[in-house]
Amino acid sequence: MNTVLSVQNMNVTYVNKSKRVMAVRNASFSISKGDSLGLVGESGSGKSTLAIALLGLLPKETTEITGKAIFLEDTDLLSISEKEMNELRWKKLAVVFQKAMNSLSPVHRISTVFEDIYRVHEPHATKEEIHAATVRLLKLVNLPERVYHLYPHEMSGGMLQRVAIAMSLLHSPQLLIFDEATTALDVVTQGQILKEIVQMEKELETTRIMITHDMSVVSSSCNKVAVMYAGEIVEFGYVKNVMVHPQHPYTKALLKSFPALKGEKRKMESIPGFLPDLSKEIPACVFAPRCAYATERCRAEKPLFHSREDGSGTACFLTEGGAD
Repeated sequence: MNTVLSVQNMNVTYVNKSKRVMAVRNASFSISKGDSLGLVGESGSGKSTLAIALLGLLPKETTEITGKAIFLEDTDLLSISEKEMNELRWKKLAVVFQKAMNSLSPVHRISTVFEDIYRVHEPHATKEEIHAATVRLLKLVNLPERVYHLYPHEMSGGMLQRVAIAMSLLHSPQLLIFDEATTALDVVTQGQILKEIVQMEKELETTRIMITHDMSVVSSSCNKVAVMYAGEIVEFGYVKNVMVHPQHPYTKALLKSFPALKGEKRKMESIPGFLPDLSKEIPACVFAPRCAYATERCRAEKPLFHSREDGSGTACFLTEGGAD
């Protein structure tokens, strides 16, 4: 299958006068056309930083982004100019943020917002062309045509999130990033929108990254998952395998912290301890201080990420030999 995004040894560092914080460390993964990747981990694990860095939205004055290679299809995101990055956004790479109300102008109708975005890449498009394209996308996310003429305050949270999804699809991007896009919604609305997203992808052959801390969102709407902890990807694989047979201790701990939707009832377990200080070098396993299986080797050495033939892998000494 065609590779849409390939990331090799990506690092993102926040810099100020007194401190350097490595928010993403040596992240490597790739996704192919039609894939849906769940990027999961607790708050502060680097998920959103990674995505916003890919979009080129981090301030250059206080951020350093390095890596061996970061390719969106045949475009090297590490070497392109700001002008070239602007040309990519919406057309090849788009994003849906959490809380759409905060990203929409309260004093402009939805039609005005769609027209502005559409003309970024099609400056000579007529109002009729934009209206036709927008109405088609609104119907795709189960919204009536009248929404085109409404203000944001005249819609519910679920409707606004659907509007944001339709907006991201205006120029048929190759890669669509959802950054906690369903977190603020109630469970019923979240389930409806996730079903619509999955159906939409089948129709449009869209490739997606879903950033979330909710393992149930990943299990119900993604085919691959990357588990992040303290800025590092500690496990990567197919959802059907990772959810049933997690390899990394952090993945196991995350799954135990969520209620089981099927099978026997079990007590949820919290993960003891806190994330490490990312302004300091971490020469050992980042999860060792909180890991129930940690050995002296884990506290002294940093495990490398070991990939398997199917593309899955973990960064853990306990799984080097393929043990569960």
